[in-house]
Amino acid sequence: MDQALFEQVYDSVVKRESTYDGVYYTAVLTTHIVCRPSCRARTPKAGNVVFYGSLQEATRAGFRPCKRCRPEEGGRLRPDAVLAAQADAVMAERYGEKLTLQSLAEQLKVSPFHLQRTYKRVTGQSPAARLDQLRLEKASGLLADTGLAIAEVGKAVSFQGPSHFTAWFARKTGLAPTEYRKEFKGGIQHDPDTQDH
Repeated sequence: MDQALFEQVYDSVVKRESTYDGVYYTAVLTTHIVCRPSCRARTPKAGNVVFYGSLQEATRAGFRPCKRCRPEEGGRLRPDAVLAAQADAVMAERYGEKLTLQSLAEQLKVSPFHLQRTYKRVTGQSPAARLDQLRLEKASGLLADTGLAIAEVGKAVSFQGPSHFTAWFARKTGLAPTEYRKEFKGGIQHDPDTQDH
C-alpha cells in the first residue's frame, strides 16, 4: 500500500469513520487483533498498523478478529468503497495539479458518471467537493505554517493566478489569505509577498 493511501485509510481509523469498512482491515501488530477501520477501540499508533485487503489475509498472517467491532460480519459496499478509496488516494497525491472528474475517472479506468455517482454514494460528497476540501486544508496549513508567498501557496494547490486563489480562499473561509495568515501567526505583521526579508 502506498503512503498516500495508507495515510488516507489511517485517517479514517483516527476519526472512526466507516468509509473503508469492508475494504480494508486494520491489523494491530502489538495486540495481534484485526478490526474494522471504524472500530471504537483505542486508536493504534500508525507505526503499529498494517492494512489488509481481506479478513482472510489478516487471519492467515496471525491476527484474530476483534470482539468489539466483529470484522467477520461483513462490510459495506465493497467494490464501490474500493473505488472511492482509490479516488481519495489519487486526489491526496495530485491535489496540486489540474485534476478534473474526467482525468480522475480516466486514471481509475471508469466513466466520469460512474465515478461521480459511486463516490457520492460511499462518501456523501462529490469528488470535486473532496478535492476542494483537500486543497483548502493544504492551503490553510501552508499559510499558517510557512512564509511562502500567496502566489506560491496558490500554485501548490493548483491555482495558476494569485487573484483566482485569493477569491477562492476568501469564498471558502471568509478571510483573504493574508488575513488568514495574520490570524494564525498570532497577529505578526509579516507580509510574505514583499521580498525584503
